[in-house]
Amino acid sequence: MTHDHDLVLRPTAAQTEAALDPPPGRNGGDLVVETLAGLGATTVFGLPGQHALGMFDALRRSSLSYVGLRVENNAGFAADAYGRIAGEAAPLLLSTGPGALTSLAALQEAAAASAPVLAIGSQVPSAGIGGGRHGYLHELRDQKASFRDIVKSVHTVRTASQIPSAIAEAWESALTAPHGPVWVEIPQDVLLARTSLPVVTAMDATPRELPPRPELTAVAAHLLSTAARPAVIAGGGVVRSDASGKLLALAEKLDAPVVTTFGGKGAFPWTHPLSLQSWLEDRHTTDFLEDADVLLVVGSGLGELSSNYHTFEPRGRIVQIDADLGKLESNHPALGIHADARLALSALLETVEDREDETARERVSEVLAKVRERIASQDLPLEQQLLASVREALPDASPSFWDMTILAYWAWSAFDPRHPNTMHSAQGAGGLGYGFPAALGAAAADPARPVLAVSGDGGAMYSIAELATARQHGLPVTWLIVDDGGYGILREYMTDAFDEATGTELSRPDFVALAESFGVPARRTTPQTLAEDLAESLSAPGPSVLVLPALLRMFAPTHL
Repeated sequence: MTHDHDLVLRPTAAQTEAALDPPPGRNGGDLVVETLAGLGATTVFGLPGQHALGMFDALRRSSLSYVGLRVENNAGFAADAYGRIAGEAAPLLLSTGPGALTSLAALQEAAAASAPVLAIGSQVPSAGIGGGRHGYLHELRDQKASFRDIVKSVHTVRTASQIPSAIAEAWESALTAPHGPVWVEIPQDVLLARTSLPVVTAMDATPRELPPRPELTAVAAHLLSTAARPAVIAGGGVVRSDASGKLLALAEKLDAPVVTTFGGKGAFPWTHPLSLQSWLEDRHTTDFLEDADVLLVVGSGLGELSSNYHTFEPRGRIVQIDADLGKLESNHPALGIHADARLALSALLETVEDREDETARERVSEVLAKVRERIASQDLPLEQQLLASVREALPDASPSFWDMTILAYWAWSAFDPRHPNTMHSAQGAGGLGYGFPAALGAAAADPARPVLAVSGDGGAMYSIAELATARQHGLPVTWLIVDDGGYGILREYMTDAFDEATGTELSRPDFVALAESFGVPARRTTPQTLAEDLAESLSAPGPSVLVLPALLRMFAPTHL
């Protein structure tokens, strides 16, 4: 018989000796960085602050690479993108109060997009915690309460010995499906206090698996196998769980058309004959999906954008797979399957029966032709030309990060990402300023690939300070700024709704001269030269900026 104590790993003599005689000069901050390294982290993001100095001092004694941004929210966006690209929890080191709170918008985006961010913030000294209003610098009555509504989990440390386990627990939470941001906070005195605890070595924080219940996949497989007109909506959960290959195999086995949500861009090959692409803001696509007698929704909650602004009214059965329990049947009745997309699609692949539908590809082609005809009737060649130029210049495997700007709104529907997990935007939470700092985080995750960031002039102003970060670290990011003199999409919304826009027109700098003052190469481009200029910038080492003066328009919506 095997007893639990037989499985305990006993330390070697050398490990025992090292544990009994740890190196001098270590503090609580060392336990933080040692734990992160033991969990497999290689890069951390953040900004130093008075209460967090124990962590930052420990960084110089560690093997971790540090990418310091200039604004905490931008550091959060960078960590978000690093997590999406690397597939590991991205550590984000923050200070107390204003520093911590400035990251909240970025953590909201990470939560909406299921990006694994491990935010570790300092706290005031232990004596000031508890809402006693002692008047410490940066003191809040309950700092963690500000994060609890946004992050997946909150972890509070009170003593040095709690640090490794709390961080490991948070790491596991961040990487358990659905991925997401987590919050750890540690008091200043705990970070600064000398410790004689042994050096933290390898940590075990294996994410929990979320398999589907077999009786549910059996029903789902039967529904899909016997459907007359099955269709699939693939969301961001397919991308996050690396399930694109499983989705492709299932769609081909069922002869089922697939549309990807804006968060699920790249989950299904754009040019596949079963691909409805991403035209979710088009009534022709909505009509097609409403006509499906069985609709498989994977990794999507069918929210506002994915449902064509809640005008989608399905007539058939819905099978919904999502790792986020709260999203199951949140908008439409369904056979809800609480599971990781990859595991659920694997189970369906093993149980569905092959079905042939000679009309499926023809029906997909007809829908796409109607979409093209509708867009062509609106006389918007410039916007389509710009997207084509970006696609021509951007290497297939290079990631792109799009801010909340008109060209990005076009890209959600019309841009072919060519590979899974290469097109990202802030459409989860919808905050401005995401594109450039996120691209920096992606470049830190994989500096061998050039990265593209796309912003409008309004959104660009949120991130100008990070030109210094790009230059300091030599990150290969090309930043395309579309300059239309204001908040272009809000200008359109207000003009349509009120016949006049208010607060949308902006004074802005000479972006070329400003970038050059940071030591970042920059130039103006035109719609005619964009493809050539962009390809040249992307092929050059280090950061660069392209400024495109252009007034863009959105295609007409179909939900009104």
